[in-house]
Amino acid sequence: MTFAELLDQIGGMGRFQILQVTLLVTPILLTASHNLLQNFSAGIPDHYCRVRLAHNGTYAHTNWTQTPTSEEDPWGIPKDASGQPEKCLRFVAEWPPLNASAEVGGNGTGTATEPCKDGWVYDRSIFTNTIIMEWDLVCNRKTRRQMAQSIYMGGVLAGALILGSLADRWVFGRKAILTWSYLQLAVSGVCTAFAPNYAAYCAFRFLVGMALMFMLSPSLALVLEWVPTNIRTIAGTLVGYSATFGQIILPGLAYALPDWRQLQFTASMPFFIFFIYSWFAESARWLVLSGKADQAVDVLKKVAQLNGKKDEGEKLNTEVRRVDQNQMEVSGVDARSSDLMPVKVLSWRTFATSFAYYGLAMDLQHFGFSIYLIQVAFGTIDIPAKLGSAIGMSYIGRRTTQASSVILAGLAILVNILVPSDLRTLRTFLAVLGKGCLASSFNCLYLYTGELYPTVIRYVAPISLRRLNACLVFKTS
Repeated sequence: MTFAELLDQIGGMGRFQILQVTLLVTPILLTASHNLLQNFSAGIPDHYCRVRLAHNGTYAHTNWTQTPTSEEDPWGIPKDASGQPEKCLRFVAEWPPLNASAEVGGNGTGTATEPCKDGWVYDRSIFTNTIIMEWDLVCNRKTRRQMAQSIYMGGVLAGALILGSLADRWVFGRKAILTWSYLQLAVSGVCTAFAPNYAAYCAFRFLVGMALMFMLSPSLALVLEWVPTNIRTIAGTLVGYSATFGQIILPGLAYALPDWRQLQFTASMPFFIFFIYSWFAESARWLVLSGKADQAVDVLKKVAQLNGKKDEGEKLNTEVRRVDQNQMEVSGVDARSSDLMPVKVLSWRTFATSFAYYGLAMDLQHFGFSIYLIQVAFGTIDIPAKLGSAIGMSYIGRRTTQASSVILAGLAILVNILVPSDLRTLRTFLAVLGKGCLASSFNCLYLYTGELYPTVIRYVAPISLRRLNACLVFKTS
């Protein structure tokens, strides 16, 4: 008897499977929020220099306002070529000029300029507060914004390395690591919301990235290993859709909470609830292959009882040990050996997908439209894209569907290069289309790897792909 047949015997896709999949995919709603959170928490508002008043030492600009273009209202701020206030320069002379005969030209006094020595004034009409405003990460400090995202992805990479090592040794099961990840993400996420400075913010975001990596792989493994084989495509797609709806929820959450601290806190607190309810069963497949047949029997009996198959559950001792012997005979795979060579082939596909996906998804302000609407569009396109990939995987196969998704994404991005920059709507449409195709590719990749490898390395193979994924994004963010 195979394990799939054993699973059908105790209820197949019964109440337990439905409940467990629901509990596992719900936290994934917020993983997309944390991945893309910096689009909003580090949003870059319009800004210009503060100018100190000559007569009393106070500041001319304390609140954001559009700088007048009238020559009768000098503001002490030079204009750029398009007539807008310079973001990083102000005139050297004090304002207003002490010498009435000094040259005044609408922009201030004189022509010599200097950096913003007294800070900046920010447009708070879109974002009430971001880390950019709070720690002045503009002008000569603007690279710190990208550094913060790189440090976060460094945490994802570190989490993949640590998790891969734990999975190789098979010391811990899926459930223990998943429970820990919920707690770590909750604590580090809330601490991020109260970070007193930029360094603390980056350190806590690093821990959030690690916890996110700890969470995704065991979640996917537990979903795939508890559902019947014929349901795996649907279950894997459901996991993908959970992340999709998380992307759609994020802009609504960010719009309601324009202060980055409130947004960070709200996106992190639910993980305390996920930690409390993370009581669901360990993977019986993993228990069998780890030589823990007695524990597997206990878990399967509880599952059978919840599925209304209590009598079938009482007969499991012999069947589970037979599955134990059969699967150990055919598995014979060392997760640290050259049996993982197919991962190296799939890694090239992951490289191509990741490079384009995160390049589009992590810099939404450059499209020139409302960042909230762009994020909604980027999330919504995943709905038909992932549905199409699920249908394609069911009828034309995983490999063909995945290859088609990557080719279409590449064409959309290449065509976008040729579109003039003033055609913003067309450029945005092509970017959204490309992002949807890349989401379809990711959907195929993770389900493909989850099914391609036997249980003993099913946990390690997706980790290897995510490790390469995080490494690539860490280098390019």
